Amino acid sequence: MEKEVTVTNSLGLHARPAAMIAKCSAGFASEILINKSGEIANAKSILGIMTLSAGKGTKLVISAEGDDAVQALEAVSALFESNFDEE
Repeated sequence: MEKEVTVTNSLGLHARPAAMIAKCSAGFASEILINKSGEIANAKSILGIMTLSAGKGTKLVISAEGDDAVQALEAVSALFESNFDEE
């Protein structure tokens, strides 16, 4: 399963949003990946997420595979939709 999201918070995926994604993702058994134009990061890794250098306006594809993939995609994409509670 996949879902496209756009980074809309002004500072992009810096440490705090990366930590929020990793913490949220860790609560699911599914493998969750974030793809930025072919660069792929494990959504359970703060460092991996930060290495994507995703600034405001960047389009990402979140993919999940496993028994709770639907719930995982919904939860992670909800973080992007809420601007990581920054604005």
